[in-house]
Amino acid sequence: MWSEFKSFAFKGNAFDLAIGVIIGAAFSRIVDGIVTFLINPIIGALLGGLNFNDYFLPLTSGITASTLAEAQKQGAVLAYGAFLTVVINFLIVAFVLFQLVKVSNRMRRAEPPLPPPPPNRTEELLADIRDTLKSRAAL
Repeated sequence: MWSEFKSFAFKGNAFDLAIGVIIGAAFSRIVDGIVTFLINPIIGALLGGLNFNDYFLPLTSGITASTLAEAQKQGAVLAYGAFLTVVINFLIVAFVLFQLVKVSNRMRRAEPPLPPPPPNRTEELLADIRDTLKSRAAL
């Protein structure tokens, strides 16, 4: 059972997938930082100086908070600013992954086609029969 597990866990695809998930999680944190600390403040400044993540619509009456965290404590809110942050994160990750795949495909060398295998004895005999029939048909 151990050798079977080792064969599965360290098989190329499973191991590559595990590394991809770990790198993807780290990359996601970097993108989240870029969006949260660089992009959202610029968008927030353009839209009135508020924290972009704190844009929300109250769904219940009596919500007087100015930040999303405080508003969520007071009642139901539609946090469209936080949702837009997630959408921006996704778009950045999708664009970067698209570029990585594009570069990877460009760098991948086209493998030359394999030469056909040599004919086996049966194929040689069939070719001889075919050639003999062709030569007799020509007469």
